[in-house]
Amino acid sequence: MGLVLVTREGCGLCEKAERALWTLGVPYVRRDVDREPKLAPYALRVPVLLLEETGEVLLEGPFTEKALLDLVGGAA
Repeated sequence: MGLVLVTREGCGLCEKAERALWTLGVPYVRRDVDREPKLAPYALRVPVLLLEETGEVLLEGPFTEKALLDLVGGAA
């Protein structure tokens, strides 16, 4: 399952989401909403975790390690 984390510089919630991904060893690609115009719809929703293949929003806003673990565990 390829994941994309949509973030922005200086976003505390984004940093927390990234730490959760690192802690759980979940591979992802980081994309900056302010550097990629096509990500503009997520500007007020970061952090947003997308399924890379479809662009489906899996998690957004302040999400917890538990939510992430449930998501990753359910996909395994």
